[in-house]
Amino acid sequence: MCAMWRLQVAFCIASVLLSLSSAAESKARSCSEVRQAYSAKGFSLVDVPHQEISGEHLRFCPQGYTCCTLEMEENLNQQSKLDFENLVENSSQSMRTTFVTRHKKFDEFFLELLDNSEKSLNSMFTRTYGKLYMQNSGVFQDLFTELKRYYTGGNVNLEEMLNDFWSRLLEHMFQLLNSQYHFSEDYLECISKHTEQLKPFGDVPRKLKAQVNRAFIAARTFVQGLTVGREVANRVAKVNVFPGCRVALTRMMYCPYCRGLPGLRPCQNYCRNVMRGCLANQADLDTEWNLFIDAMLLVADRLQGPFNIEAVIEPIDIKISEAIMIMQDNSMQVSAKVFQGCGQPKPLGVGRSARGIADVFNARFRPYPPEERPTTAAGTSLDRLVVDIKGKLKESKRFWSNLPDDICTTVKLAEPDEEQCWNSHIQGRYFPEVVKEGLTNQLNNPEVNVDITRPDTFIRQQIMALRVMTNKLKNAYNGNDINFGDSSKCSGSSLVFQIKRGFVPAVLEAASLYWS
Repeated sequence: MCAMWRLQVAFCIASVLLSLSSAAESKARSCSEVRQAYSAKGFSLVDVPHQEISGEHLRFCPQGYTCCTLEMEENLNQQSKLDFENLVENSSQSMRTTFVTRHKKFDEFFLELLDNSEKSLNSMFTRTYGKLYMQNSGVFQDLFTELKRYYTGGNVNLEEMLNDFWSRLLEHMFQLLNSQYHFSEDYLECISKHTEQLKPFGDVPRKLKAQVNRAFIAARTFVQGLTVGREVANRVAKVNVFPGCRVALTRMMYCPYCRGLPGLRPCQNYCRNVMRGCLANQADLDTEWNLFIDAMLLVADRLQGPFNIEAVIEPIDIKISEAIMIMQDNSMQVSAKVFQGCGQPKPLGVGRSARGIADVFNARFRPYPPEERPTTAAGTSLDRLVVDIKGKLKESKRFWSNLPDDICTTVKLAEPDEEQCWNSHIQGRYFPEVVKEGLTNQLNNPEVNVDITRPDTFIRQQIMALRVMTNKLKNAYNGNDINFGDSSKCSGSSLVFQIKRGFVPAVLEAASLYWS
């Protein structure tokens, strides 16, 4: 009886051992799918076993039976870094392209608007004043040159430049209207000094100065904002994959390979924790990014309303002509005041007379009828252009804090079925809670080892760049400008902020964003 019992026990043990051995052999035959998937990544199959092997050598993945050698795991670790970099770059491509294309369109529109206005003024003044205008056209050419230089980042004080334009115009007109006299350089300088008191052009210079100042400040600052947004987005999209992130990425994306399950995608919440850990610093950019976008939208509203650059630039020729006609009508009173304040000029010699010049100069300005004016710049209007840009800017709000979830869901990196997904160990449900976005919230991240005491210096530089630009946008919204250094000597019209000596290098770097 005892012998029989012993025989039955021995038989049961043998059966169990045979069953375990059979199961192990079954597992050991399952590396073909891994070999196929691994080869599809571009790796050699030399290091890939045909059957599962013991996994004590693995550094990142579970150390049970595995299809991964140490060399395979290292290759997959490298691949996870490349995959993540591509995921971030591709996920941000649309948003980054928005800033590139809208910057290009706005820049093209503005410069073409200026060119059209200059051509219109030149054509109409030539028709109206003929040779007399052409002999003095440098005054107007310089005006447009300086306006373009201001817009493209030059160190131009708009108010001083416009004052200089009206002073020069007064000098030229005064000489033409009083061409029977000789005027020395000192006398002309005296005339310029009295421009404000004389008000020879009526109220036109004051009104035009206010309109040009506000509109140009808003337009230049807005296009600079598009540049800063473009550069910050491009820089932040090139992620720094720190060691803790790289380990977590490998476990999430490629440890299923080592378990013989290359087609198994990570669970949604598992993916979120890994991405929020790896993109913690990018999420911290979001607060300043949103403030920057809000400031851009405010300036865009100004461009559609009281600071509309199109409404200022298109009729500038008519406004300047109006000023000229005001001076013509009041030339005798203006001349008398000048003679009283600057002294009686010396008359020219016999035979030098102004007869005929006044008649030519008094010809009335004839503007184009609306249907003959140049076509709208860049095939659009400012209003349509700004509406389009505003829509795209609104879409980019909260981009950086939403990026981890977008990668997991929109890009379909993760598996929505909570039971049929990789949970970092096996196929099955993922139980840990999802941590919040941002660096400080990663202290309790179960998947990524993040040093919350060491913020990414590069990201902090981009935060500073956004902060500087946001401040400038707020000033532009109120019609105020922040001076820039003259960047005309830099290749590509580089935009260089004026930064006081002594600022930390991070600020210097943040303030060196390219203009185009």
